[in-house]
Formats: sequence, structure tokens, C-alpha cells
Amino acid sequence: MSTAYVVVTVLAAAMAGFSAGSVFLRAAWVVQPMADYGIPQSWLPWLGSAKAAGAVGLLAGLFVPVIGLLAGIGLVLYFAGAVIAVLRARSYAHVPFPLVYAAPVVAALALA
Repeated sequence: MSTAYVVVTVLAAAMAGFSAGSVFLRAAWVVQPMADYGIPQSWLPWLGSAKAAGAVGLLAGLFVPVIGLLAGIGLVLYFAGAVIAVLRARSYAHVPFPLVYAAPVVAALALA
């Protein structure tokens, strides 16, 4: 296991965890755009839980690689869905935001 893999994986987990926490705390800068994209408020706990599970899974993957692989794939699919939601809402200027969170996950998967 390389140092680069560990650093990138911990960074990806921290970013996903931060994003999950922002959803759980209903940060206005997260919740308002999601409402603008047409995401129902009732989905927020599930979406936050998915990101939190992905973050924990990435960290667990440092010890059990298959868990990290599955968590990474799940997070990539999550953020791909976020990009689709942003595109459907025609908020093209917001497309980079989910991509910024997905990038370290993709890098961790590539380094694994």
C-alpha cells in the first residue's frame, strides 16, 4: 500500500464526510441548491447517509480492500447522479461541485 494511496483515500473520505455532515446539518449552501435541483427534502437523510457510509467504507478499505473498492464505486455513482441532477436542473455552473468531490474518490480507486 503506497503512501499516495493512503493520503488520497483519507482525503476522499474526509471530503465525503464533510459533504455528508453538511447535508445532516442542513447547511444552507447545500440544501438550497438541492431544492433548486428538485431534490425532495425527505431524501436528505438518505443522501447524507450514503455519503457518510462511503466515507467510512473508504477508510475501512485501508484494512479490507474490497470494502474500499465497493465504497469508492458507490461514491462515484452517487456523484455521477449528482451531476445528472444538476444537469437536469440546467444549473450548468454548478456541475464542477460534485466533480470536485468525486475526483479524489476516482484517484483513490485508480491508486488501489
